[in-house]
Amino acid sequence: MAAKSVLEQKFEQGLFASRWLMAPMYLGLVVSLGMLMIVFLRELAYYAPQVLTMSSDKAILAVLTLIDMTLAANLLLIVLFSGYENFVSKLDINDGGDRPSWMGTVDFSGLKMKLIASIIAISGIHLLKRFMEIGQQAADATYGEHELKWFVIIHCTFVISGVLMAAMDWMQARSVKKY
Repeated sequence: MAAKSVLEQKFEQGLFASRWLMAPMYLGLVVSLGMLMIVFLRELAYYAPQVLTMSSDKAILAVLTLIDMTLAANLLLIVLFSGYENFVSKLDINDGGDRPSWMGTVDFSGLKMKLIASIIAISGIHLLKRFMEIGQQAADATYGEHELKWFVIIHCTFVISGVLMAAMDWMQARSVKKY
């Protein structure tokens, strides 16, 4: 086998180093996580004083809103850590045993499945909130029957996509085991 030319080696080293162009994007995700935390705290501060006077429906909607944001934050963390470790560099940190068990073990396929599962959960919570708001004048003015139909269609599309992704991963894993 012929040795690689100097040009080819430099080219491949440059390609490999280009993965670091992703690092600022992951830093941007950290900033967006901070932004989401501020919105979460603002929502919490808005709903907390009302807790003694709010109806059970409004309490459920408030909790669903907070859960929705928490799931979005979890999604950000999954993308942030798994993406960085899969595509840029391993996180070599002394965490004192505080490292989540999934870190360093989520491959691209696992990352894909965690992403679609999070998106489906977020979509489902959003859809549930819209269903609970049916009959409320402010919500009905914003989300009519037409918009609700599209929410359902989009959610079903996410679910079907998730099932198809899982089926493709399962078939791929089975085909690898045969060889």
